[in-house]
Amino acid sequence: MRWLPWKWIVRRAARAYGVIDPLTLAARMRRFSQPSEVAEPLELLRAGIVFHARGLVNTKAIQHNLDWIWPYWVTRQFDPGDASFVPRGFSFSHINLTHRNWTAVGLPDCPEYPIVDPCGLFTPLHDGWSIDCWLLRGDGEPIVPSRMLDVEQKLELEPTLAVHTQAGSTQHGVHMRAEVKRRDGRAHALLSVEAHGNAADSLAIAIRPYNPEGIQFIDQLAPLAEQPGIRVNDRTDVLLDPAPDALHLDTYAQGDVFHALPDGANGAEPVQCSVGMATGAALYRLGDGGVRHVRVAVPLEEAGPGPQAVHDWTRAHAHGAKLECPDARLRFLFEAARSTLVLHSVDDVVPGPYTYRRFWFRDACLIVHALLACGYTERARRALARFPDRQRATGYFQSQEGEWDSNGQVLWIYGRFQAFTGEALPPDWLDAIERGVRWIRRKRMSATAGEGIAGLLPAGFSAEHLGPNDYYYWDDWWAVAGLREAAAVLDRAGRSRAAARAREETHDLRRAIDASLASIPPARCGGAIPAAPYRRMDAGAIGSLVADYPLRETSPGDHAIMATVDYLVKHSFYAGGFFQNMIHSGINAYLTLDIAQTLLRAGQPHRAWPLIRKVADLATSTGQWPEAIHPRTGGGCMGDGQHVWAAAEWLMAMRALFVREEGRTLVIGSGLPPEWLDDGGRLGFGPTATPWGPVTVELVHGRGGHTVRVEGAWRDTPPRLRSCVPGYGEVDLPADGAAVALEPLHR
Repeated sequence: MRWLPWKWIVRRAARAYGVIDPLTLAARMRRFSQPSEVAEPLELLRAGIVFHARGLVNTKAIQHNLDWIWPYWVTRQFDPGDASFVPRGFSFSHINLTHRNWTAVGLPDCPEYPIVDPCGLFTPLHDGWSIDCWLLRGDGEPIVPSRMLDVEQKLELEPTLAVHTQAGSTQHGVHMRAEVKRRDGRAHALLSVEAHGNAADSLAIAIRPYNPEGIQFIDQLAPLAEQPGIRVNDRTDVLLDPAPDALHLDTYAQGDVFHALPDGANGAEPVQCSVGMATGAALYRLGDGGVRHVRVAVPLEEAGPGPQAVHDWTRAHAHGAKLECPDARLRFLFEAARSTLVLHSVDDVVPGPYTYRRFWFRDACLIVHALLACGYTERARRALARFPDRQRATGYFQSQEGEWDSNGQVLWIYGRFQAFTGEALPPDWLDAIERGVRWIRRKRMSATAGEGIAGLLPAGFSAEHLGPNDYYYWDDWWAVAGLREAAAVLDRAGRSRAAARAREETHDLRRAIDASLASIPPARCGGAIPAAPYRRMDAGAIGSLVADYPLRETSPGDHAIMATVDYLVKHSFYAGGFFQNMIHSGINAYLTLDIAQTLLRAGQPHRAWPLIRKVADLATSTGQWPEAIHPRTGGGCMGDGQHVWAAAEWLMAMRALFVREEGRTLVIGSGLPPEWLDDGGRLGFGPTATPWGPVTVELVHGRGGHTVRVEGAWRDTPPRLRSCVPGYGEVDLPADGAAVALEPLHR
């Protein structure tokens, strides 16, 4: 390529075909960014191409066939009378922008995550086709869940993880229960369906060539010969119990199978669809009883689980932290979040069951932190053991090229693992930490790079969608915290020379950050911290708050941090939550919770609680948050429809209400709301990991008032235990677990 005049060729071809010169366009676009060695990570470009390729297929398939039964998001987004409506005239690809919501089901150590959309559409295989259920009325309009606005859905947590969906009434409707179970040692996606209606009604179990993202091709459908069921694409069996009364299989040329039901010709012969839009339905007549039960099973794993696999949820949660409080909604969200983290940490930790079912160090480190804090040590250990194999020879922990936050995050989480467990780290982890430290040292810019950026990490692609390529403080704060943890870990391992280098690098980078912040003209940022040295204040400043939470590199209530919070609350909030204008263009649950954590740390629980309540209100009925939430529809508008990072931050927020670290002090109860204390019941959290050992916090209301106690399994000298329950006097607590009475500030 170096010997070819490829730029001249591209420009000449563009002129010949009358299109814009892509090289000139790219050069213009880069002027919005700071100079960087990577313009756009290849992984993001690849993911975007795949995403919009699906959108192009949607464009061809959906708008010309609106008489079909489509998923909930299509029904809403294509309805001109709905708040979800998106005009299509200049949109070259049709993608789900308004209801990116789904809930995964599964087993603790099964790497398959079937998902269920808000109306019960069941997608058993990753990025696959789906199964839908309809009640065809003999004397009225059919009950089609995706066309209804009052479908009810809930998440069952015990004894297994299951999503229940009710469409219509219990007299005339369909109830679906989606879950994963093992049968003959192999995991199966199971859908249990119960239909209620009249004798003339029929239940349809439909095979659909789409999922919550859009079209997923079905080229072949055929009845199974050995047992009742349908084979999809000559590869996957949909097993039916009992056998259907009739089977209908149609191609795209024949139209949606829905229109052939219930009285069309029985098309039970195999079909081959050249378009890839074959549809099928198994029909069950309700008969005289007016009730029909059907079980649908789709095999998932090719092989059984390993010998150490956890098969049931009770065992998976045996050592996990528990929350006791009078708010049933918050307790449910806590339990749902625990299961979400366990479900998505089978091997690699992934931030979602579908769109984000791939690995990023950033998400994994924050999710592992919540796993550690809530007692899931072995899952955290298993995830961290895989990190060294992902490190490049240069020492770079690369998720995608051009993002410079990952090394600091990995060093930080290794340090947190040692602090929470008290264990010595394995040699391969220590070797990876040393290489990671060296990478940061080599990657930093020189001391002569220029005012405001000298000594910082170079400009990179925004990890948290903070804007175009820039010198993000987000990257630098992660690096300095990671270096600090690395120095402590290496010291403990006896690698004193490596520890000294890490410590020296920590101090040098911190000085560079402080000098950069001091160089910002006060008139530009009013004492707050922008996203990067040359930026004005905007929503991207949310990234700079990482210095406070979770890294604690600044003191509680730091003036610059609080000025940043105040700016964001005033300029970047919508309807009570943080609205991320950069790419997300929605209310972000986990970033809202991060601000709440900063407010709790600053001793302002009265400001934090409205944010916590807002995030609780934004959760779906199954206790999940998409990555970003549409301000009008309340549906997901960015990323995965079940975002694991958001679940992790919910766990950490609930923990912070009861216990958080400040130096060598554990601050107890500083986020508890007065109404919980007035309720008269027991409040509790734990056991939760701390650097001194696991602790359980308990507050009890008795005849004499409230008492608080901390029960700890201390590994060494206990920390200072300081009760800071709002409305009560601060008091030091004994480390032996004895209860201490709280004295009200105002009697």
